[in-house]
Amino acid sequence: MPGKVLDREEYVEQEYFFRVYRERLQEGVPSQEILQTIHEELLSTTRLPMAIDFMRAEILHKGRISDAMSRLAHYFAPFQAFVMDRAEDEEARFEQQTALRILELESRYRAASPRMAGLFVYQLECIARNRLGYGRGLDAMAADPVYSTDWSRWILRIRGDLGTLELAELVYRVSEHFYSRRTAGRPAGQTGEPVERGLVLFGEQEGRIARANIGRDPLYLFAALQRHLGYPAVPRTTSTEATDKLPGFLEARLQKIEQRLKILDMESKGGLDLARFYQGGEQPT
Repeated sequence: MPGKVLDREEYVEQEYFFRVYRERLQEGVPSQEILQTIHEELLSTTRLPMAIDFMRAEILHKGRISDAMSRLAHYFAPFQAFVMDRAEDEEARFEQQTALRILELESRYRAASPRMAGLFVYQLECIARNRLGYGRGLDAMAADPVYSTDWSRWILRIRGDLGTLELAELVYRVSEHFYSRRTAGRPAGQTGEPVERGLVLFGEQEGRIARANIGRDPLYLFAALQRHLGYPAVPRTTSTEATDKLPGFLEARLQKIEQRLKILDMESKGGLDLARFYQGGEQPT
């Protein structure tokens, strides 16, 4: 069943849910317990408590909430389910805490009557910055009910263009600024003729910013749109565990192996004194 744009109070409750879920995970509370207790905190006039009941049953059977979100396509947007799916992928280096923060801020933006351009930039930066995969990510974005038909078709079209064309150029060519420059550049005798206009998805200012960022890193384009137009900022990874550290159980195991190697090395050199391993220097009789 295809999804639809929800009422504002649904997105307000979603923002609260993703925030509390993230905070309680940080405190070490199991997911099943979080889903059970938070159920009572949400507005009963929304559909989120029913969705959480289904998510809790799903996590007990499969250990994943992204599967439940995908099956609740009439309630959760495809991009929301995609982000959680990538966070629960064992091969992906994408932290669940970051995923929940992304969804929290996205729900906040949805509750504030978002512009389609702003949501597009936010979702695309989430994909780019966290390396979630453009193929599946753009498919999920295109299926989001918040986008018009023109937006969805354009998102699917640039799915194949991003490898050959710059994002800034793609944005510029569907902006109001692109067509205003074409009008200004015509000979004086033709100014009364209508300008053939194609698809326009971004405004004058977005087009100017995009044009100024052609040939530069796409992250500069995202940052400029956030500075000048108040587009929502994408949360950054706060923990270095995924990139700089090993999981705790592996680190502990490596420490034990290191200790054993030191003992073997000392033994091979004849410098191993077993007395040092007994409390008070007492040796077994």
